[in-house]
Parts: sequence; C-alpha cells; structure tokens
Amino acid sequence: MQSKGVFYWLITGCVLIAAMVIIGGITRLTHSGLSMVDWKPIMGTLPPMNQSEWTETFDMYKQSPEFKLVNYNFDLEDFKSIFWWEYIHRLIGRLIGIIFIVPFIFFIIKGHIRGNLLTKCFIILFLGGFQGVLGWYMVKSGLSKDPQVSHYRLAAHLMNAFLAFGYTLWVALEVYYKDKLKLVFDKSLHKWNVVILILTTLQIIYGAFVAGLRAGSLYNTWPKMGDEWVAESVTFALQKNGLMSLIDNPASVQFVHRCTAILLFSLVIWMYLKFRKTVLNKLNSTVSVAMVVMVFVQFLLGVLTLVYGVPVSLGVIHQFGALMLFTLVIWNMYAARGNS
Repeated sequence: MQSKGVFYWLITGCVLIAAMVIIGGITRLTHSGLSMVDWKPIMGTLPPMNQSEWTETFDMYKQSPEFKLVNYNFDLEDFKSIFWWEYIHRLIGRLIGIIFIVPFIFFIIKGHIRGNLLTKCFIILFLGGFQGVLGWYMVKSGLSKDPQVSHYRLAAHLMNAFLAFGYTLWVALEVYYKDKLKLVFDKSLHKWNVVILILTTLQIIYGAFVAGLRAGSLYNTWPKMGDEWVAESVTFALQKNGLMSLIDNPASVQFVHRCTAILLFSLVIWMYLKFRKTVLNKLNSTVSVAMVVMVFVQFLLGVLTLVYGVPVSLGVIHQFGALMLFTLVIWNMYAARGNS
C-alpha cells in the first residue's frame, strides 16, 4: 500500500460524503432545505447563540417565499426544528473541506502524494468545492417566487455528491489494492459493468427528480399505478408535452423511476448469472454476490417507500440503499478492472 494514512484519509472522506448525502436526504424530506436564506461559507459556521440572534435569523427567514406561502404559521420553535437539519448539513460540508484539505497538505509535504495520485486528489478537492457551489445554486432556486427548489438543480447537486463519493472510493481502492490485486481484465464483463453503472446513475437521477417534484406522493400502489399499469396522466402528458414530460411531469417521472428500477434489478441478476463462473479474483466474486443482495434490498425498499407514501425514515433508508448499491457497483467495476 502506498500509504495507510492516505487510504484511511480517503475512506474517511467517503464516510463523510455518505453522511452528507444522508443528512441531505433528511433535510429534503423534512422540508428544511430553505431555512437558511444566506450563504456564508466561512463566517456562517456558528449557529445563532442567543435569543437575539435566533430572532434575527428567523426574521430573515420570514422574508422568504417559503415562509410567506407555506410556513406562515411558524413560530420560532417551529423554525428551529427545520433550521437544525440544514445547519448540520452545511456544517458537515465544512468539516469535509477541512478533513480533505489539511491532511492533503500534510501528505504532500511528507511525499506520500505525488504524480498521478496528486492529480486525482486535486480532482477530489475540486468536486468537493463544486458541491458547495451547487448546493447554494440549488437552494437559491427556492428563494425566488416559488418556494421549491428546481428538481434539475437538486439532481445535479445529488449526482455531484455521488460522483465525488465514487471517485474518492475508486482512488482509495487503487491505493489499498496497489500490487495486491491480480490484474486480469475481462472486456465483456467490464462492458456490462459500465452499463450497470450508467443505469444506476440514471436511477439515482430519477430518484432526485421524484424527490424534487414530490412525485412519491402520487400513485402509492405497486405494481400498478392505481388501477392502471401506465397511469392516464403519463400518456396524457406525453401527448401534450412530448418527451419533456418524462423529466418534468411528476407522474411520468415516477413511471420512469419504476421502469428503470425493474430494468436495473433484472440486469444485475442477469449479469451475475452470466458471469458467475468468470471469477477474475476473490474480491470480484464477493462483491458480485453483495451487489445482487443489495439490488434486491434496494428494490424492496423502493416499493415500501412508495406504498407507505415516502415517510422520512423509509425515504432516508432508500437513499442510503442507493448509495450502498452505487458503492458496490464501483467496487465491482474496480475488482473486474484492476488498477488503472
């Protein structure tokens, strides 16, 4: 291993990004994301410390469209209940920045990070900084006339988090398995791994669309959408708005999310059965089995989350399940590909 310290640093970053994704899901599901109406990346670290500061922060929130149109009956205690989730979400973002930057400088000085690894670590730092910018860009869309963030911006924010997580994990695996993993490359297996990664990414994007459009509150039945396999509102929107309805219409977005879930589930099972005898290494075999188990669990979680009307607990667990499946897809790709 190049450096145990570098590996543990990268894995710690992955854990914190995962925590950021989960807290972000809670923030979204509890409708807390628009409670902080300003962006102070450096000076906004401390929360309100006394009654006067709380009153001032609450007064700022009162000027927002969300308070005026949705939460107009909130008092200070109600405001605090949504403020804390968004505050914790931003605080973890700052913590990730510190934990990435400070050890990064230390490892450079000590000579543990150099060459190709140095370039990859700079990419990780860029993705982290860009995530903060995307987060504010997303929140800003809900501070205008309509107190609801753009589902496009929400999807971009979530996918950048998954990208940062996946890339950091890949680099950590390279550091850990360097000179340890048998470098056998199967072109066909790699091709299907890429297909599964693309489909998993699409499913995560549509999960963000469902959340952003609150499409999970519609058609809380499975496997049919109400009494129909394809809801009438889906076909009507397709006739009226064409293909754009598949990313803009809540019912259509839910329908696509259902279909890609079935396709992803089927493809993971099919690939495992097809390549189960093509064992490149023990890691590849173990991760492949884990991926099959996780896709089954995630599919079941998705159905339960829908049927029960997206309660916060199930919604968060389902989002965590997406992250775990994504982790296994990345890990399986690495196990089948070896070091780059």
